Amino acid sequence: MFFFCPLWLSSWEFLTFDFVEMQQKFFSFDVTDMKKLWCPLFAALHHAALNGNLELISILLESQAAVDIRDQKGMRPLHYAAWQGKAEPMKMLLKSGSSVNGQSDEGQIPLHLSAQHGHYDVSEMLLQHQSNPCIVDNAGKTPLDLACEFGRVGVVQLLLSSNMCAALLEPKPGDSTDPNGTSPLHLAAKNGHIDIIRLLIQAGIDINRQTKAGTALHEAALCGKTEAVRLLLDVMRNTYSQTALDIVYQFTATQASREIKQLLRDASAALQVRALKDYCNNYDLTSLNIKAGDVITVQCTHTHTHTHTHTHHAQ
Repeated sequence: MFFFCPLWLSSWEFLTFDFVEMQQKFFSFDVTDMKKLWCPLFAALHHAALNGNLELISILLESQAAVDIRDQKGMRPLHYAAWQGKAEPMKMLLKSGSSVNGQSDEGQIPLHLSAQHGHYDVSEMLLQHQSNPCIVDNAGKTPLDLACEFGRVGVVQLLLSSNMCAALLEPKPGDSTDPNGTSPLHLAAKNGHIDIIRLLIQAGIDINRQTKAGTALHEAALCGKTEAVRLLLDVMRNTYSQTALDIVYQFTATQASREIKQLLRDASAALQVRALKDYCNNYDLTSLNIKAGDVITVQCTHTHTHTHTHTHHAQ
């Protein structure tokens, strides 16, 4: 179903085909009803891309319709094709020179939309046309962030294979706190996407990265994602002053929170932390000699007040 907008004509200076013939072929309503359908700045090419109508797209492009015309939200036809995951319309628009990195008013490029909705083929096509997966939208999110947030495993794998995305997995120099308040791992953890958490860890993401909400373990605990908590406890231990158990005590007494609390209590019996800097006390021969990056395991038995500490030196 297509809706005709009078403002379409303002962008069609070069249209040479007969409008009535096109209307009868592609639209199901009478021309006399056009005045009732007013949607400013939403061009025919937007509709054609949204609905995947290849014939209409071809006619419009051959008639020199503006391939990157923007609607009231700053969206281009390519945004709509990416949103719907339609490969053939994408090919036609890209062949006509549509901008792969053109941003909407919300700061999103087409790759944001294809990644969020899990359209693997379209995302791959955009990357092949030099779409930049590191572009951040107005909410501070990259296409990888959205794919992780919405559980799009295939697209996450695709994006992680891009050399450009490697920088998104690395900690920011000199600042352990992400000013945007988000990271791919945090978004996957708070939504309980186990497979994506595994992919990110395998890709080498900094699991101790801290945002305003804490670490990914904090996020998973606070959001009641039991399996995510279990997985993260297998690969990390929080080193910050407020533990995930501190935060999870804010929960109501739900089954999820009770199970998570028990997991965190059990984990506290064998705490692992990674040294952030070198440490050596030359005045105490019994003290540990620690190098930055060393993994320190602390095993505590509260009933006997015994503490055993083991240090695994980084290679």
